Amino acid sequence: MTSEHGGSIGVMLPPDTPVQQIVSFARKAEELGFDELWVVEDLGFHGGLAQAATVLGVTSRIRVGLGLMPAGARNVAFAAMDVATLAHLHPGRLDIAIGHGMPAWMRTVGAWPSSPLTLLYEYITTLKALLRADVADYKGRYVHVDGLQLQPTARPSSVPDVLAGVRGPRSLAVSGHVADGTVLAEPVTPAYVRSALRHIAPTRPHRVVAYNAAAVNDDPAVALEAVRPLLAVVAEEDWRPHIAPLPFRDALVALRSRCAGPEDFARSLPDEWVRQLAVAGTPTQARAQLAELFDAGVTSAVLTPVGPDYVASLVPLATVLQPSG
Repeated sequence: MTSEHGGSIGVMLPPDTPVQQIVSFARKAEELGFDELWVVEDLGFHGGLAQAATVLGVTSRIRVGLGLMPAGARNVAFAAMDVATLAHLHPGRLDIAIGHGMPAWMRTVGAWPSSPLTLLYEYITTLKALLRADVADYKGRYVHVDGLQLQPTARPSSVPDVLAGVRGPRSLAVSGHVADGTVLAEPVTPAYVRSALRHIAPTRPHRVVAYNAAAVNDDPAVALEAVRPLLAVVAEEDWRPHIAPLPFRDALVALRSRCAGPEDFARSLPDEWVRQLAVAGTPTQARAQLAELFDAGVTSAVLTPVGPDYVASLVPLATVLQPSG
């Protein structure tokens, strides 16, 4: 159900979802009317392509995104084969996001390049060419493809969008240059969206997918407390681009320096900051927050459920799909 502001509303399948609940989560998300379902590929959890294939196979309508596949983890030609197969089997329902991957994770597996920006540019450029069934002949610093073309029976009838999952200014500029859209990791505020779009500087249609921790409850205090644990990451240096555009960034950095750790930091966040760093509150408040994101330039708002039962958490989240008023 497209929102009254013209954007799509989706949900994320959390990376720590028990594997036996993946199918029930996907079916419930589709039943409730969400437009999109995004799976993630965090190191040590479930594989992204396997999740996407499973979710596509047990649903019939919902659009499925994989955000993100680290460029250093897979040879681009074999990635193109997998993506093309899924897109061919489920035309018009697949989106793929490529990113650097978390530096610490990629270093752990020996896949962090000396120039992440170069790899990202080469990888997305070549992947898009292969998915279009062009003859890909690319000899870059990291990507080497010598005259490869997908065979006629392997070419997708509907070419999926290739987005970039990035956050830094230079990476955002690469996304604007070569990708079909950008996936912004949580937390995403309207100020962060506007800042990111200035760096993306798109000259053609460009999607903006925004992840946010989300909880909806008739008691807004309950919703705020529910999302706090997911905001512990804001205390880490990698999240600096997210907080840089915020008016309370200096106070947030000062709070972070005083706290004993990420969990203590999340518990200490003022309620007003939590309201801005997540989609949390009553159904009316959550719909208003989503409207602000769409007005800032988001095209797909993706909500990350919280709580002990992710499938059950989808039900209150779905109240944002109902028209306001």
